[in-house]
Amino acid sequence: MNKKTVLSIDDDENLQIVITQYLEADGYKIVTAGDSASALEKADQHLDVILLDLVLPDGEGLTLIPQFRSKTSAGIIVVSGKSDTTEKIVCLEMGADDYITKPFEMRELSARIKAVLRRKEPSNDSPAAPKESEDTAEKIAFEGQWILDRNQYQLYNKDSSSAELTTGEFKLLEALLLSPNKALSRERLFTLTRDGEYDVYDRAIDIQIARLRKKIGDDTKSPTLIKTVRGVGYMFTGKID
Repeated sequence: MNKKTVLSIDDDENLQIVITQYLEADGYKIVTAGDSASALEKADQHLDVILLDLVLPDGEGLTLIPQFRSKTSAGIIVVSGKSDTTEKIVCLEMGADDYITKPFEMRELSARIKAVLRRKEPSNDSPAAPKESEDTAEKIAFEGQWILDRNQYQLYNKDSSSAELTTGEFKLLEALLLSPNKALSRERLFTLTRDGEYDVYDRAIDIQIARLRKKIGDDTKSPTLIKTVRGVGYMFTGKID
């Protein structure tokens, strides 16, 4: 079995040594970078997970998230000393898959990496996430212009261009499409998309829905595809082809 590759971006050399030793012992291949420039260069390699510190010597790590999203499909876990809730929300809005605050236990970091990998590449040997529908189609087409490819974890438009969904956004849209015209609670959506392993940020699902609406061209002020069900959650009301 090929080792999963983790890119750790942090200018703290001692922390890098600890992370490298622990994760290598845990079976990962570790690539390190101490600044934004070298991190972007190494993002051209095949990566499975990126650990991103927000404070780097040559710039704000936050600005790297969209750049990574254009270069790799790796899961992004922000590893930061900032515990402000707003900072966490901004990172999620920009496409991060998870956020862990320093100081942390290495066991927790390893568990979060495994959770991101499971969401990104579901194993046939792992327990299947609960489904709201028995629909097992590999592709789901909707609104005459979108195709959700469940094998490739991609959403394509009619021109075969990817909408560049994050793993969380993909799982969220999949859950909604599998239960058309059925209201799903925020808690249920979180369970389906995040495995329910860690406490949900207060607005995490709301933020992902807002991003998702923008990416599929749903009017954020008056949505017609993903509607808010007050006091409950969200419901897909568009046309499934």
